[in-house]
Amino acid sequence: MKQKKWMSCRLLAGGLVTLSLTAAALAASQGSQSDPLVTLSYLNDKAIPAILSQVDTKIAQRETDLKSQLQQVADGYAQSVKGNGGSTSAVYQVVSLSKGQTLTAGSSCEILLRTGTGTCSSSTSPGLVDMTGGSTLAPGGTLTSNHLYLATQPDRGVRAVTAVTLMVRGSYSIQ
Repeated sequence: MKQKKWMSCRLLAGGLVTLSLTAAALAASQGSQSDPLVTLSYLNDKAIPAILSQVDTKIAQRETDLKSQLQQVADGYAQSVKGNGGSTSAVYQVVSLSKGQTLTAGSSCEILLRTGTGTCSSSTSPGLVDMTGGSTLAPGGTLTSNHLYLATQPDRGVRAVTAVTLMVRGSYSIQ
């Protein structure tokens, strides 16, 4: 009988050891609802702030790069609008001439007389093309106020008989 009791104790002890090892293996292999593998506090306190910090750094770097690119484009556009030394423009510029001064236009320069009296300055005919009137202006001819004139060739321009105000788009020089 002692042998049977001894055998029963061994079997019972072996069963308990096997059950304990199985329970420990299951507990170590995955978490449960009350004890997850990654805790919510770890996510809130460590993981999410680290990820957000990395994202903020990348966004700030990208923003700096894009601002730099935008500034280069804006500078290039401003340069094309201003032209070289203020004598070339993609937009109309207001130019004032004193009596006796001459504005010499480059090819394709547009001139609009706003105030005063001016004459066409050119060595050959036609001097300027009157785009408003659909005609040409001979050298020495008087410009009409609020008419748009086009210099089709270089060295055409406007000589101020009185003080004049012009709107000019394109390359020009003043003498």
